[in-house]
Amino acid sequence: MARRTDPDASEVRRNQILDAATAVFARLGFERARMDDIVEASGLSKGALYWYFNSKEEIITGILHRLFTTDLEQLQGLLESDGTVSERLLLITRFRVAGLKRMSDLLPILVEFYAVMMHQDPVREFLNEYFANFRAVIVDLIQQGIDRGEFRPVNTTETAVTLSAMYEGLTIHWLINPKVVQWDTIGEGSVRLLLEGLKA
Repeated sequence: MARRTDPDASEVRRNQILDAATAVFARLGFERARMDDIVEASGLSKGALYWYFNSKEEIITGILHRLFTTDLEQLQGLLESDGTVSERLLLITRFRVAGLKRMSDLLPILVEFYAVMMHQDPVREFLNEYFANFRAVIVDLIQQGIDRGEFRPVNTTETAVTLSAMYEGLTIHWLINPKVVQWDTIGEGSVRLLLEGLKA
């Protein structure tokens, strides 16, 4: 089915649908939620909903895209920022803290994203692309640190994977039990431990 090409007309509608779907998924979960539930919550017609999204999987991908776009923009901005690479890598933790606080109402959805990822190809592909972009920025930052003599020579890709895995592991623990992971302390503390091992 063709999609709207007028960005002014489409952006409001898409966000209206994504907001409604977020509320429905949080209330019913992915499996129980129906497209009709999203139609009702959005106040749009079924035709309008299907004009923008053909399935729940497309809607889930849309929600993911909206959640993670800002994150990547902030990360990419760090490449040209002032300060040491260590300081900028610590800023990633602060971005993550701020983002998780903004998404606290979406906790049920975030937990299900990880489960859905294993069964829905579009969701898995989107997250794979997101993590690849995340790691690419980290690789560039670590290489900056090496070139400036701030870090010892290391395999930048392996180090980026390690840092990314650390963030996602902490996020999963936070999603399951927010009291276990105090991001302001454990998050920064974990990054500082890694940075100690990178020092020249």
